[in-house]
Amino acid sequence: MGGNPLLGVLFHWIGGFSSASFYVPYKRIQRWSWEVFWLAGGLFSWAIAPWVFAALRTEDLLGVLSSAPRETLAWCWFWGAMWGFGGLTFGLTMRYLGLSLGMAVALGLTTVIGTMGPPIFHGTIGEIAAKSSGQLTLLGILITLVGIVVVARAGSAKEQDLGGQASEGVAEFDLRKGLLIAVFSGCMSGCFAWGLDAGQAIRDLTLAAGTDPLSQGLPVLCVVLAGGLTTNLLWCAYLIGKNRSFGQFFGAVSDPENGGRAPLLTNWLLAALGGTLWYGQFFFYTMGESQMGRFGFSSWTLHMASIILFSTLWGFALKEWKGASPRTRTLVWTGIGLLVGATVVIGIGNMIDASTVTAG
Repeated sequence: MGGNPLLGVLFHWIGGFSSASFYVPYKRIQRWSWEVFWLAGGLFSWAIAPWVFAALRTEDLLGVLSSAPRETLAWCWFWGAMWGFGGLTFGLTMRYLGLSLGMAVALGLTTVIGTMGPPIFHGTIGEIAAKSSGQLTLLGILITLVGIVVVARAGSAKEQDLGGQASEGVAEFDLRKGLLIAVFSGCMSGCFAWGLDAGQAIRDLTLAAGTDPLSQGLPVLCVVLAGGLTTNLLWCAYLIGKNRSFGQFFGAVSDPENGGRAPLLTNWLLAALGGTLWYGQFFFYTMGESQMGRFGFSSWTLHMASIILFSTLWGFALKEWKGASPRTRTLVWTGIGLLVGATVVIGIGNMIDASTVTAG
């Protein structure tokens, strides 16, 4: 399938913006413990939105999933559960490093693991590298990794500019703790790409049921995200029991000493918005992947690059770079330029391959 790589890149950019934006509503939630707002938003990310959108956009959702091979469902769920470990620590990465630096480090590792893992596992990396279009795509992936390193170095330079103090946008900035969490989160988060890759049988079944090719990945998301929900639910339930914070879901006072009662309706609306935005990244990701032809593995790189790009821009909007030197700002803009250039190179590589398939 040749697809339309240009349209695919556009979808990946939209998904990247959605992902980069999801934590912004979360930052506005007041007087809820971390485990409360993370689970509240997660219910929309991992349970409500996936099933609602899949039911609206695909044919015979329950029939497709019930007829899918049990082994396929198990692997999709398993990789989703492994991703869940990365997902639940991803919020802590943002907490200690901020949007821009946190996403650069965590998503850099996720990019390598999620992009190169499936083609190496399936033994197709040699075939890809033997073609000029494949070489161009791999070059784009390499440029992405360079861009990620540059953005991360800019984040480290910012920390030095601020004398080790937290920036205005990150009240609990802690470079050492944040980097350790980001490495773990990045490695485990790459498992999501493996979960999507494992769901090919589900995509084949939903296409046979009459689903539009653009939406073929939505049923797979239902299974992968069920695995992620399992991990996050168990951990948040543990924290809720330990901190006795369950009542916050229904308006219990979260700070008895100061009498602080959470704005319940506002918090739930913000959690719903943030959670749905988070899901939106994969809603558009599956659409973009469906258009990338034989080099669909590069979708993960495009997705990660666009997330880092937009999250860095959000970092500027939230004043995380306030006080950074002109040299540091130049460095981060260089990283952004590399990420933008990488998406262009990957897109061209996919377009060349698509035109070759069409001509053949």
